[in-house]
Amino acid sequence: MGELVTIDDPGDPRLHDYTNLTDVELRRRREPAEGLFIAEGEKVIRRAGEAGYAMRSMLLSAKWVDAMRDVIDEAPAPVYVVDPRLAERVTGYHVHRGALASMGRTALPTAAALLRSARRVVVMESVNDHTNIGAIFRSAAALGMDAVLLSPDCADPLYRRSVKVSMGAVFSVPYARLEGWPAGLATVREAGFSLLALTPDARAEPLDEVAPHRMERVALMLGAEGDGLSRRALAAADTWVRIPMSHGVDSLNVGAAAAVAFYAVTVGRPSA
Repeated sequence: MGELVTIDDPGDPRLHDYTNLTDVELRRRREPAEGLFIAEGEKVIRRAGEAGYAMRSMLLSAKWVDAMRDVIDEAPAPVYVVDPRLAERVTGYHVHRGALASMGRTALPTAAALLRSARRVVVMESVNDHTNIGAIFRSAAALGMDAVLLSPDCADPLYRRSVKVSMGAVFSVPYARLEGWPAGLATVREAGFSLLALTPDARAEPLDEVAPHRMERVALMLGAEGDGLSRRALAAADTWVRIPMSHGVDSLNVGAAAAVAFYAVTVGRPSA
C-alpha cells in the first residue's frame, strides 16, 4: 500500500522527480538518464500501471486522493499530498488534472526483436514535436499498427506531453530506436518489409493505387512536420506514396497524415 505523506515544502528532496517539468531541454536529458517518466492525469497513470511500468511515487492534490484510492492501495510507492499552489511551484505550471506519477522506465527492445512478429510498422524520421509523437502513437494504437521504430534523433515518446496527447497509447504500441539512420532501415528490409515513404511529392504513387493493405509486411515511413522525409530516407525507400489532396491543399499535418495512412495499410486486417 502506498504511504500518504503530506508535504508543505517545495524544496523537499522527495519531490525531485517533479521539479521543473516545463523545462523541456532539462527534462529530455534528465528523465532517460534517471530512468523515469511522468504520467499526468488519472487515466494515463492507470494505463501506465496496467502496461507494467513500476511507480516510483505519486504527487496528488488532496481532492484526488479518493479518486486514486485503488491505485494508492495497490502501488508500493509513496504518495505525496500537496497543496495545488505548492505543486505549481515545484512543477512550474498549474497541474489542473491534480495527479502526477513518476514511473520507472523499462529497457527498450531491439528493432529486430519487434519486427519478428510484426506485419505493419511505422518508421519515424526526426519527428521532434512531442504533440505529433503522441498523436501518431494514438493513431497507431487505434488503427492496428503493430510497432513503431524511431530514428535516433526522434523525440522521446515517454516525455510528459507525448504521453498526455497519446492518452497513454504510447504504452500500448511497442517501440524501438534504430541504431543508425538511414542504415538502420536495412534491418527493416531484411525482416521482409516493404518500405513505403509517405511524401506529398507529385512523383509519389497514390496510396490507394499501391494497395498497401494487400502487402504481406509494410513499413510506413514518416518525416518531421514541414521538412518531411530527408533525401537519404526517400532514397532508401522501396516506393514513394502520397495521400491525394483536393481544393489546392498540398499536405496534411503529420499526425493527420499518419492516421489516414495507417488506415490505408491496415484496412481489411482482422481486428485484435
